[in-house]
Amino acid sequence: MVKYAENYLRSAAVIITAYNGDTPFAGFLKTHFAANKKFGSKDRRYISQICFCYFRTGNSMIGIDMDLALKAALYLCNNEPGVWADLFDEQWLQNWPLAVHQRIDFVKNHLAYFNPTQLFPFVSFLSKTIEVDKFCESHLIQPDLFIRVRPGRLPNVIKALANAGIEYKAISESCFALPNGSKLEGVGELDKDYVVQDYSSQQTAQIMEAGKQLRKGKDASVDIWDCCAASGGKSILARDVLGNMELTVSDIRKSIIQNLSQRFERAGIRKYQSLIADLSKPISAPELAGMQFDLIICDAPCSGSGTWGRTPEQLTQFNDQQISVFQQLQQQIVQHALPKLRSNGYFLYITCSVFEGENEAMIQFIESRFPFMKLVEQATIKGYELKADTMFVALFKKLN
Repeated sequence: MVKYAENYLRSAAVIITAYNGDTPFAGFLKTHFAANKKFGSKDRRYISQICFCYFRTGNSMIGIDMDLALKAALYLCNNEPGVWADLFDEQWLQNWPLAVHQRIDFVKNHLAYFNPTQLFPFVSFLSKTIEVDKFCESHLIQPDLFIRVRPGRLPNVIKALANAGIEYKAISESCFALPNGSKLEGVGELDKDYVVQDYSSQQTAQIMEAGKQLRKGKDASVDIWDCCAASGGKSILARDVLGNMELTVSDIRKSIIQNLSQRFERAGIRKYQSLIADLSKPISAPELAGMQFDLIICDAPCSGSGTWGRTPEQLTQFNDQQISVFQQLQQQIVQHALPKLRSNGYFLYITCSVFEGENEAMIQFIESRFPFMKLVEQATIKGYELKADTMFVALFKKLN
């Protein structure tokens, strides 16, 4: 294996050096392999692993020879040597602890230029609720794949997973953690039996529960606007949490709405209104004229910094000046969406960011700009403790 492993290191180094961040790395890698047919499936898997391990180390390897940096990345990101054992001398093999922080200490003591403070290069921008060491270390661990079982579909999902031979860990009755890379094609009925949704995203259901207070009768509906709907995951969650609702969904691009419509069809959501709306500008969509809502869900566009365990190339490619760009966009969206909220209605602000500028600073913005909005609850959902994404949620109520 040593000959092949060395070749894999060289191939990974070429790919990493050629990558400029213009496209997601997974797509870049796919294009590279398509243009280089000599790599078989096993080659692609091992080379990909090396590349992603390297990106997981952020900027901590700057100044270290690429070959050595790649080996150190494999050491840091794997609980055991496995197929890479031939790359390491006995000293490294004898000091391969399960605990990530112990592996970090070992590399720090053996590589002069290794700088663990740069595993996540944007610590100074983090929300104060984030436990810095735990969060930084979490990027060395590949996150799990999570599914949410929809109401009444648990037996179907358990049977489908068993038939497919897919192992899972039940985090709760409705939240299952699966090994990353699990193939779900043909496993049960996607979006009808279950949805692919990160653990932290599922936890926003607890805050959505407040929407039940808005129902004016047992069978009355709740008027909901998912104003940055994207793939519709929060709308499907709202349906499962709140039941009967009058749903409006919007997003900036026609293609997003088209994909969302297909997903709603699979999920059994057929009564809704969809529209294209650019909320960075004042609302001009005629469909929203005169409309008011009991609950507005704003899953705002953001840096996505709470999800970089899934796209670790962002650790080296992201420019911190983008934080203020996202913050400005978030402010514009909030300003244009809030007038559509009824008195005593709720505004749910969500990001998958860990940056204070996109989270707590936005609470301050809303409270100062809209004094009639009362903060009910805010939370950082610390997915880094469960091999999941990290998110921020804040629930506001509009006073009379």
